[in-house]
Amino acid sequence: MTDALDPAAMREHYRSTPLDEAELPAEPMEQFVHWFKDAAAGRLHEPNAMIVSTATPDGRPSSRTVLLKHFDDRGFVFYTNYASRKGRELGANPHVSLLFPWHPLTRQVIVTGTAARVGRDETAAYFRTRPHGSQLGAWASPQSAVLSSRGELLRRYEELAGRYPAGEQIPVPPEWGGYRVTPETVEFWQGHENRLHDRLRYVRTPGEPGGWRVERLAP
Repeated sequence: MTDALDPAAMREHYRSTPLDEAELPAEPMEQFVHWFKDAAAGRLHEPNAMIVSTATPDGRPSSRTVLLKHFDDRGFVFYTNYASRKGRELGANPHVSLLFPWHPLTRQVIVTGTAARVGRDETAAYFRTRPHGSQLGAWASPQSAVLSSRGELLRRYEELAGRYPAGEQIPVPPEWGGYRVTPETVEFWQGHENRLHDRLRYVRTPGEPGGWRVERLAP
């Protein structure tokens, strides 16, 4: 281990414009739109990539990177196999966290809330937009299951490719579909010098005008 890099010596000095409560819109989705556009304009690799964290009912967490596929005033939508680890955990414990790690912009967005399955019509509409190979992959992969080898996965894919050649409609797998995360909090993190970061968090508060309040957290 003598040649190992020392992570304690790795430091970045952030310089950015302060994030002011007075400049925030009343609802978090409007602010998310602003920052998401900045991430896309900044040519970040897959700005829709987010870390999805789930937990078992007894609190054992797990995380993975998933692609955001839709968002609106109702929440954030992603798709997965319902029998996967995250699908099983969300079925037993719907509480979830999303993290958008936009490091080149020295920004993060952290969402906490609850996840629920989207309707099958919505799932089918999205499934039809996926490339043919991705549709086959959704059938071929028993996500999170133990495989004997990569060859097993490739054999499943080739069998399905023979059954559903390019141009032929592929049905939506019954165990595959979307989740919509309804946010309870949305935190906007902006990095600054000397670790004096801005952390402004929207908290869903039905009694407040607009249904949200904003609070500043210590970095």
